[in-house]
Amino acid sequence: MMGMFCFQCQETAKGKGCTLRGVCGKTEDVANLQDLLIYVLKGISLYSVEVRKLGIEDDEVNKFIMESLFSTITNVNFSRKDFVERIRKGLELRQIIRDKLVNGGGSIEGITHDAAVWEASGEEDMIAKAGTIGILSTENEDIRSLRELLVYGVKGMAAYAEHAYTLGYQDENIFAFMQKALAATLDDTLSADDLVALVMECGKYGVDVMALLDRANTTTYGNPEITKVNIGVGSNPGILVSGHDLKDFEELLKQTEGTGVDVYTHGEMLPAHYYPAFKKYSHFVSNYGNAWWQQDKEFASFNGPILMTTNCLVPPKDEYKDRVYTTGVVGFDGVKHIPDRKNGEAKDFTAIIEHARNCKPPVEIERGEIVGGFAHNTVISLADKVIDAVKSRAVKRFFVMAGCDGRMKGRDYYTEFAEKLPKDTIILTAGCAKYRYNKLGLGDIGGIPRVLDAGQCNDSYSLAVIALKLKEAFGLEDVNELPISYNIAWYEQKAVIVLLALLYLGVKNIHLGPTLPAFLSPNVVNVLVEKFGIGGISSVDEDIKMFME
Repeated sequence: MMGMFCFQCQETAKGKGCTLRGVCGKTEDVANLQDLLIYVLKGISLYSVEVRKLGIEDDEVNKFIMESLFSTITNVNFSRKDFVERIRKGLELRQIIRDKLVNGGGSIEGITHDAAVWEASGEEDMIAKAGTIGILSTENEDIRSLRELLVYGVKGMAAYAEHAYTLGYQDENIFAFMQKALAATLDDTLSADDLVALVMECGKYGVDVMALLDRANTTTYGNPEITKVNIGVGSNPGILVSGHDLKDFEELLKQTEGTGVDVYTHGEMLPAHYYPAFKKYSHFVSNYGNAWWQQDKEFASFNGPILMTTNCLVPPKDEYKDRVYTTGVVGFDGVKHIPDRKNGEAKDFTAIIEHARNCKPPVEIERGEIVGGFAHNTVISLADKVIDAVKSRAVKRFFVMAGCDGRMKGRDYYTEFAEKLPKDTIILTAGCAKYRYNKLGLGDIGGIPRVLDAGQCNDSYSLAVIALKLKEAFGLEDVNELPISYNIAWYEQKAVIVLLALLYLGVKNIHLGPTLPAFLSPNVVNVLVEKFGIGGISSVDEDIKMFME
């Protein structure tokens, strides 16, 4: 029996792995059940890969695997009962897909792995099993590292796929790869080189899924526009929305219209302000607060109820726990949950709206405005201006500072880095890493703001498109010839798929911080360094000097 071991996020204990309780707040039993759920998904995938060869596509299995992967991302779901239920459902689906394989004329003779045949009679069996199949059950450090890198990439892929799916966009090839990758992690005949190839293939599908989500968001809500976002408060009671899900946000805006309840964004929902479709709602007031990890202070002062739509949930404090609502794959025991849509109808947000009407307005914590909306469509429309600025040397270099924010004190590095960058440089960003510098007032260069915010981490695709379009505009053969440097902050698994996508696109010399992932073995790090020039960070002054040379 093994205890908890988790090293999937940047803040993992001592930079090695959480063994008693997750730094994120995840308990040992939940961590082990998440591992068991992944194990069950791998077993399902062994069958679904073979079923797909018969021309059979199982929508229920695709959706279940996608959502279950998403539920295990850092800071999404902390509920033991949710994972017990998912494991139970997974075992049922595994039998269904097995039967489809047999009935379709396929063979199950070669599918003998324990993940494909293990059964549980109840929760006690699950807990016992969970203690035997964790990450450390793969003894070879390099194979373990590559398997986990692949799984974490697929988890990030699943998150992006789920957002697109919610808006009616899906790609069966993406589902097929997720299942192929999961099944491959059970294959002891695969060498390190085989797994490296799969990791690179994961990057290819990472590009595909980000493009899919970009199309889903912009087709549904319009292309993001340059927008000044208020960061103050109104006089009405409000609902604060955090997470990433735009469909949930749209339905809440519709249902709160005319109720006297204002709607605010928090954390990664800030870019909702950039979409034309949401600007018609006069009760959509402002962005409240900062990145996800400051929830404990900002949720308390907001006074009204909070809706958590996706990941980035911090275990809520008692002083505001009764005001937190979860929905979708998000879960926390003792917190109210808004059920999923049924029969194509919208979610019912009546409970949280009525709750809000009986609350005080938010306490103002800051005033002013921040500017965003620089997704690829907007930046490309400014291409002539940007190119002229580069050719005239008014702009010497772009810095991609996308990614995640977090609690670690070392992340102050990114604020200092932004402040000390030469005034003839521009920051391209997406994700909550921007909260380290998006309120600094760094000015502009000839009318081009020095911080160009493309949106959520979900919108990182925009940064790749911008780079590729600039390469084309300058007539370059290699994207690495552009005056663009990559100094990216990471935290969780969506950052992993973004990194793999960039590597697939040929981007080199990416620097990751504030620490390199604990799940990368020394040998795997060496491969990434030798092949792609991956690096860490040092001091701000040293790094700026290195980047500007």
